Amino acid sequence: MGGVERSGTDRTAYTAWVMPLCWMAILLDGFDLVVFGVVLPPLLDDKAWGLTPATGSLVATIGLVGMTIGAITIGMITDVIGRRKALIIAVSAFSLFTLLCSFSPNAWVLGLFRFLAGLGLGGCLPTAIALITELAHKERAGRATTTLMTGYHVGAVLTALLGILVIPGFGWRGMFVIGALPAVVLVPLMLKYLPESPSFLRAAGAPAPDQAPHGSSTRAIAALFRNGMTRSTVALWITSFMGLVLVYGLNTWLPQIMRQAGYALGAALTLLLILNVGAVIGLLIAGMVADRIGVRPSVIAWFALSALFLALLSIKLPGIGVYVSVLLAGIFVFSSQVLVYAYTSRAYPPTGRATALGAVAGVGRIGAICGPLLGGWFLTLGIAYPWGFFAFAIVAAIGAVAVAVVRSPHMRAVADADLGTTEAPRAH
Repeated sequence: MGGVERSGTDRTAYTAWVMPLCWMAILLDGFDLVVFGVVLPPLLDDKAWGLTPATGSLVATIGLVGMTIGAITIGMITDVIGRRKALIIAVSAFSLFTLLCSFSPNAWVLGLFRFLAGLGLGGCLPTAIALITELAHKERAGRATTTLMTGYHVGAVLTALLGILVIPGFGWRGMFVIGALPAVVLVPLMLKYLPESPSFLRAAGAPAPDQAPHGSSTRAIAALFRNGMTRSTVALWITSFMGLVLVYGLNTWLPQIMRQAGYALGAALTLLLILNVGAVIGLLIAGMVADRIGVRPSVIAWFALSALFLALLSIKLPGIGVYVSVLLAGIFVFSSQVLVYAYTSRAYPPTGRATALGAVAGVGRIGAICGPLLGGWFLTLGIAYPWGFFAFAIVAAIGAVAVAVVRSPHMRAVADADLGTTEAPRAH
């Protein structure tokens, strides 16, 4: 690639390399979502380890804590050293420590490696979204983000299938080896073909991609709170927290809640599959809607519709009705969170964009921890059906209200420059 002004070359690089490479990085996030659940049954069966459900839950939580810290810290580092370097470092670190998980002699060492792997993986999402947003055409930025996030669900599905095929022959350790293998191909391709974002280079004052920009973590953090962004930053944190409460809470407990409602186990597991099919459909639809009517109204509408369809799940519908309701809930719940990332990536200037995405993703990871706890609490009380769905509906409604108070001076300024007018942009 040449200088940052060669937009045609930048677009070619985006089409040919950036999306596939970033998509693969996000696929690793989907792998991590499912892999511990896949290996937990054989770990519990291994008497030499003496693992209990409580210890297993602790190891799972430690991994999420690592991802929370990684999202925040690598997000800040990304705004200093650049998107390209940060993403390569994040993928390399995750893959190395995932490989080391396969050599763990006990649960405590496994927890340590899961924590360290989480530090790396936590940085993949904010860095990849920042890079995709800055290299995508403006009118397709929403679709670019939602397309990128399909890798998350593809990775989750592939990991579940791999568990069925790999564990009987190679044991649980084989799953972590497989999780590390993509880096053998992915990292060299990133080193050779992944470009730096022209927006980052311009913001950092570097005239060409082969020159090192001079960034500041202080400047990146300040971008979250200056120029009237404090309220918006806090509101986006709240929205992301609520979004991942829904994603992780429903993925963890939907089958058990439906069993409490009287559905057979097979039907309950089928509903979980339908929920995730809806997630993929929702991602494809949400991006197109966001590019047409604007990101902000799309996020508000998606969270509001999530609240509606989650509340409807509290009603035991006859026949196919429950499957349709779960599908609709999946369409809106999962893509709501992705639209939060899309909105965040456009609400901040390049100097603080990855930091903002990292903070939003990091706070969201706390919601990922709280979601299963919320569902488990309602199940323990024996009132998960129907009150668990009402609780999740309230969570979605809070997300809609929180994002409604977001105001982005940066988006207004960009729209004014593009349109040559003071009219407020539709994405705002």
